[in-house]
Amino acid sequence: MKKPKRKIIFLVLLILLFLLLLFFQGGSYSKYLTQVDGKGIIEVAKWAFLVNGQTASITPLNLASTYKKETLKQNTIAPGTNGSFNIEIDASGSEVGINYDVKFQNETSKPQNLQFTYDGHTVNSVKDLEQYLEGTIAANASEKTKTMTILWNWPYETQGNRTQEDAQDTNDGTLLEQYSFNIVITGTQETPQSV
Repeated sequence: MKKPKRKIIFLVLLILLFLLLLFFQGGSYSKYLTQVDGKGIIEVAKWAFLVNGQTASITPLNLASTYKKETLKQNTIAPGTNGSFNIEIDASGSEVGINYDVKFQNETSKPQNLQFTYDGHTVNSVKDLEQYLEGTIAANASEKTKTMTILWNWPYETQGNRTQEDAQDTNDGTLLEQYSFNIVITGTQETPQSV
């Protein structure tokens, strides 16, 4: 009986020695480890672009609404009338810069002597105004609205050949029925710049 008892004690000591070696071995390969968890959060910038208070289409502009109605039939224009209309761009709800431009399409039945003026530039067609009706409203701009007032004028008498211009006005008044054009105002996010 002595031998089996010795074997058991020897085996227990061997196991304890093995466990001690594992303990010290493991300690020599240990290191400091700290794990910090976080969360990535990116807020999406808000987009808002209004034209004359609308998002999809604007109320038709009526050139004939800016002169004394006693001199002409209601909702008509003729030589000697003038007025203005506004295009208001509102980016106040937007958190990104906006590039805007105004385009005119499908201009039909325009009286030849009718003129338009914007920011000191006088042209003979609304299409010719497009180059002056574009710009940027910065994301951090203090004023995020832009009002463009476009003046129109059909001179009663022109500076050119009066006989020829009067004949043109008479011809336009006889043949033309309704002057019209479409306005397309586009707002595009300004390209962000890297720092």
